[in-house]
Amino acid sequence: MQSGTSESDAGAPIIPLRQTSAHSTKPKSPAERAKAYRARKRTSVKKPGGGQADAGAPQAPSDSEQQEAVSSPSVVTPSLRSLAPRLLSLAAVGLALVGLAMNGWFARSLGSSNAAGWLFLAVGVAADLVALIMPSCAAALWQSRLRTRALVGWAAWLVTFAFAVTAGVGFTSTNISEVTLARASRVTPAVTAAQAALADAVTARDRECKGGVGKFCREREAAVVEQRRAMEAALRSVDQTAEPQTQAAIQLIAWVSRGVLKPVAEDFVMFRLVMMALLPQIGGILLMVGRPSSPVQNDKKTRLSATRSG
Repeated sequence: MQSGTSESDAGAPIIPLRQTSAHSTKPKSPAERAKAYRARKRTSVKKPGGGQADAGAPQAPSDSEQQEAVSSPSVVTPSLRSLAPRLLSLAAVGLALVGLAMNGWFARSLGSSNAAGWLFLAVGVAADLVALIMPSCAAALWQSRLRTRALVGWAAWLVTFAFAVTAGVGFTSTNISEVTLARASRVTPAVTAAQAALADAVTARDRECKGGVGKFCREREAAVVEQRRAMEAALRSVDQTAEPQTQAAIQLIAWVSRGVLKPVAEDFVMFRLVMMALLPQIGGILLMVGRPSSPVQNDKKTRLSATRSG
């Protein structure tokens, strides 16, 4: 009986108390455990609903946030902001070309010979180019914290700017005076009639006063004086029509200020001279203002706007 039982026990399978997995392997090394931890961490972040993501990991925006960003007007703003500096730079280049032509023409007209004229032309063009480019270069140096070089650049710009403005004043005053003189010297029908009346009065006076000074001679003298005054009035009217802008500006300022300001013709002439000489020389300032920002500045602006919005 005992022998049978021992034989049956010997043939029965042995079941261990702690079952091992079929896929059990040897213990993992620390490097393998760290790699498995990182894999599980990436998996938990990528899953949209599989647990809480890491607080420091970036999260993708939701559909509502994407739709709000697309419909926001701030998407259109960068294109408009990039268009304005381009138009401003284009205007600056146009003014600079006009200033180059004006100052080059006037500088060449100062030469006593052909060679001297070309030398003056070279000096005027070079000064205008420096006045155009130097503000942008000086501003870039200042932003790069090269303050000494930036101040030297601004000093050089002031010298060339003053030279360019002086040449612009010469060009403007020369051309305006020539045009004004040509307009003032033209003969109008009123001037022609006044000249004819004066000539008739002089002829009548000479004929009447040939035999001596008498009553009728004095009347003819008075007629000549009257015709000369009429002649002067006709010439003054021509002078006034030679500068219609001046008279219109004086009347406009007096009307706007209710009579408080009463400028004279010389005031407006000087103001117009300064404006026409100064405006073509500010191309460098406009080019500096319209200069696009550097990538570093754009990155700083982006971070600042993100911080404010957050």
